[in-house]
Amino acid sequence: MRINDRTLLPSLLLLLLVGSGLSLAVGAISIGWRDLFAALAAWGWPGSVEVPEQYALVMGEIRLPRLLLGLIVGGILGLCGAVMQGMFRNPLADPGIIGVSAGAGVGAAVVLVLGGALTAFAGGLLAKVHWLLLPLFASAGGAFTTWLVYRLGDRGKSVVMMLLAGVAINALAGAAIGLLNYIADDRALRDLAMWQLGSLAGANWTAVAVAALVLVPTGVLLWRRAEALNALLLGEAEARHLGVDVARLKRMLIVLTALAMGAAVSAAGMIGFIGLVVPHAVRLLRGPDHVRLLPYSVLAGGLLLVIADVIARTLVAPAEMPVGILTAILGAPFFMFLLWQQRRQIFQ
Repeated sequence: MRINDRTLLPSLLLLLLVGSGLSLAVGAISIGWRDLFAALAAWGWPGSVEVPEQYALVMGEIRLPRLLLGLIVGGILGLCGAVMQGMFRNPLADPGIIGVSAGAGVGAAVVLVLGGALTAFAGGLLAKVHWLLLPLFASAGGAFTTWLVYRLGDRGKSVVMMLLAGVAINALAGAAIGLLNYIADDRALRDLAMWQLGSLAGANWTAVAVAALVLVPTGVLLWRRAEALNALLLGEAEARHLGVDVARLKRMLIVLTALAMGAAVSAAGMIGFIGLVVPHAVRLLRGPDHVRLLPYSVLAGGLLLVIADVIARTLVAPAEMPVGILTAILGAPFFMFLLWQQRRQIFQ
């Protein structure tokens, strides 16, 4: 079923508005819809309205950055999933399944466990930009694993090799993170355990700013390559005949997706399957044209992660389920359904 832009875009924006309102209102302290806007106003313009002080504090320092981080990280995951499926020309490509998230996770875990030692060893300049270490190391790990899967998977042509490469990389990454767990102190161990499960609980304005500064330029650059991605869907030889420098395009896609995934993983941990589910849903609704697929995947990815986060916060209240667990519960059956659909092509 195809939906035109005049229907799909307003529907997505309306759902985003409703989901954002729920994210701001729901939590350990429930805030009514009337107090919601008052709390936002009180935080942004102190003294402008009368509202309980705790409402303004919770809104400005906890829920608003959490909402924005969820929208940005979900958007990154949806965008990177759509780009990877186009680059590999395969609907099973996903940052988590083929090991890209795991590679980014190893880089981030190194900083979580050894960041203090690295800063102390390097001193000076590194200490001033310590907040950049997490996204930089995560991006480097993601770039390496993307390149490795691309090479092992016969430049994205072999589904079996791509999936096997993902299995191997996830296993190696799990071993590396296990080793870091073994040598971590108590504080780093707690941080690493929560981060591995995937959560928006640690959202703050610094994380929001870093993630946004990555999403905006990478999103624009990837969107500008949408027509080239459309040509790539026809095959590498056909894309070359249409004037696309395939090797240069793929290098750029690998670098940009790795940079974006590094920012997402460093900010929210390991959150899987959004990059698999969202592009499929958008493709069914709006078609395979990347000019529309990429921006809609950003919007739908942000919406899905925010809604999943609301459910994770309320499902076992007053406790909070890590959102990565919920996305895995929802996404794994979808992945198995895709495998079932493609079982003949995979084993031909």
